[in-house]
Amino acid sequence: MDEIRGWIAKSGYSRFLGMELTAIDAESATLRLPYREENSNPGDILHGGCAASLGIVGGQAVARAALGPAAGGFHTAQIQVAYLAAAKAEEVIATARLRRRGKTLCFVDIDIATEEGKPIATVLTTIRGRFGETPAQTPTASPTESGSDPSAIGHFIEEQSFIANRRIHIEHMASGTSRLSVPFDDEKNGDAEGGVHEGAVSALLDTCGAMASWATSGIGPYRASTVSLQSESLAPAPAGDMVAYGRCYHRDADLFWSGVEVATADTRRVISRGTVLYRIVTNPGTVA
Repeated sequence: MDEIRGWIAKSGYSRFLGMELTAIDAESATLRLPYREENSNPGDILHGGCAASLGIVGGQAVARAALGPAAGGFHTAQIQVAYLAAAKAEEVIATARLRRRGKTLCFVDIDIATEEGKPIATVLTTIRGRFGETPAQTPTASPTESGSDPSAIGHFIEEQSFIANRRIHIEHMASGTSRLSVPFDDEKNGDAEGGVHEGAVSALLDTCGAMASWATSGIGPYRASTVSLQSESLAPAPAGDMVAYGRCYHRDADLFWSGVEVATADTRRVISRGTVLYRIVTNPGTVA
């Protein structure tokens, strides 16, 4: 258990979020995330990447406890996040529970709620213990475009707290496609085991999918949020800069489905891929 506590406490990304492990045993874990302005979207709303990160860390904490340190390295083979409500300027608590332990895989679900008990998100994870096995080479990313148009709102979005504090750069955001990049910074997105933290990867994937949706809807008097996120980590992420490619492949009224690949910036090898379901609606405060 001390090794798991150390992994969380020594990971730059977990510290930067303010994440704290408050309880753990072989079948459950509890994490606390206090409110921080730098973890927020406009309006003091917790960024969806923070909820996904709580799910990843909670899932891995339980799997590491269940499988033991000899099962490392670990990675989140699959995660599904359903965003139930917004957390506004308030602390959230994540409760992770082991549902099944296999030889190399653990299935862990995580409930995230405010201190008052309001459900914020529910997360399902499949955590893999590699038992020292070297990861297979991952596929090369397929860029969705070659443009460099951050759109009229790209620079504005870059100034928002969560994105600005993680130095996420919107390189392109037009015609239903998006491309985002982020430099490696051990204090902001690093993992204690020497690579990029999977939570940081998931937050970039979420943001890239949202930008592909905005690149489809265009600018307007809107408000928006991530409805759900599904992704697979193909291998532990190495230390280095990251790039994410997104494409909105379907729109139905206010719902947008976007596929995203996150890759290493130098080799374009895919770290994670997934789908972001995003919602953009007319802001009722702007309607006469």
